[in-house]
Amino acid sequence: MCLAVPGKVMEIEERDGTRMATVDFGGVVKEVCLEYVPDLAVGEYAIVHVGFALQRLDEESARRTLALFEELGLLQEEFGDPWEAAAGQDEPQAQEARK
Repeated sequence: MCLAVPGKVMEIEERDGTRMATVDFGGVVKEVCLEYVPDLAVGEYAIVHVGFALQRLDEESARRTLALFEELGLLQEEFGDPWEAAAGQDEPQAQEARK
């Protein structure tokens, strides 16, 4: 599943002519492109989808949404370690092959 997730802008810099931000998604930190929301500032929240900030969001809504996603396990699903997930998927097949 691919969600649009609220995150808090922690730092902004320009890289190769593109505004980029370090964004905190309830403890998971990712790099995000700010080209669609160029006036976003440090400390503000945004809805982020596939690495792009799409719109500004108020802090209360962001916190409620992050808490709900956490409760439902959606943050782990969205931001979990892809290598760990792949290894876990292979394990039942590997065990079956050994039988």
